[in-house]
Amino acid sequence: MRDARLAAFGDQLIGVHDWLRGELASLGDEVDAYLDGGTRPRDLRAHCLAFCTALERHHTGEDDGAFPALAARHPELAPVLDKLREDHRLVADILRRLRELVDGLDPETGRDPREARRVRGEVDGLTAIVESHFGYEERSIAKALNALDVAEWKQGRPPAFLRTDRVE
Repeated sequence: MRDARLAAFGDQLIGVHDWLRGELASLGDEVDAYLDGGTRPRDLRAHCLAFCTALERHHTGEDDGAFPALAARHPELAPVLDKLREDHRLVADILRRLRELVDGLDPETGRDPREARRVRGEVDGLTAIVESHFGYEERSIAKALNALDVAEWKQGRPPAFLRTDRVE
């Protein structure tokens, strides 16, 4: 009988995606609060850095662990996995720009609405791409992940399936 933990990796992937979706929405709320004069730039920077790190860790875990395991057992998924890796590179570029913009918010000179709107634009763009990416990934590989039996994963979940309670 297969290990029940392994049978649920596709479901765990969806759970991590749902958590990341919530964190991204929370980051968007903080940008809005900043625009309204609430959130301090330092707090927004910290949340942005934590979220960006969590999303990058998830994608790195997929690229280095989950995707090679899937490719070895399901070679027919190679085009899907290539597309997902390409999405990861696009997301990484957006995360880099987002970090640069948030780092540029000046806590001493007050709020510059133009800068904050640029941050909001990057968050909106990130949200659109991430939602599309997550949906495609869930439709394309969750079932295959649920069917995987990877001996090393019996020791604990790979990084792609890990999350913390909150990134703030």
